[in-house]
Amino acid sequence: MKIHFYLLFTMGLLAGCNSSGQKAEEKTEKANEVAAQVVENVADKTFEELFVSAVPAELPDNVFKLVGQDFTVITAGVESDYNSMTASWGGWGIMFNEPVTWCFLRASRYTLEYIKREKIYTMSYFDEPYKDQVILFGSSSGRDSDKMKKHTLTAVKTPIGSISYKEAKLIVECELTEVTTVQPNDFYTEEGKTFVTDAHKEAKEYHKIVFGKIRNIWIKK
Repeated sequence: MKIHFYLLFTMGLLAGCNSSGQKAEEKTEKANEVAAQVVENVADKTFEELFVSAVPAELPDNVFKLVGQDFTVITAGVESDYNSMTASWGGWGIMFNEPVTWCFLRASRYTLEYIKREKIYTMSYFDEPYKDQVILFGSSSGRDSDKMKKHTLTAVKTPIGSISYKEAKLIVECELTEVTTVQPNDFYTEEGKTFVTDAHKEAKEYHKIVFGKIRNIWIKK
């Protein structure tokens, strides 16, 4: 009886594992199908058909999830020449009585050159099905690769001329207000000092903190 019970119990576990694995695969396939369908649906739509304006105080999303888990896609440039990067350090707040965003970037980031040149940029956020595309923006530099041709997202120009993507669920348009260079002595933890010092060895320049006044916020309809 014990042997029979063990066999039945083991078979039940295996069936459960197979079922869980199958469900996970089905979930992934469904997410891919949804993403593909969304891309198909948005590709031919205009910016105005896809997004509605909002104010900072009405944002429904949690910044800790958006930045820390969903990640930020920072894009700067013009329709004929733009670059995007992935960032996971930054946030939103108030400075000079204005709503602002801030991000912590390596000085060598190619997108940072576009931000300084254009003085305007977007910080965009995407749903889970686009996670692979978001991460792709951080896989290499656009300075020495054609990474901007590898993604499948649909670029779009906002009413004031900045660049984002039709698949985004949230777009924050920023006007550059300040770029600050950090120094090791600015940090009061060994973790902070070590981080910026090690990064300096590679880039030969310390990290930048980029502040931008929020010009517009757009939420997917």
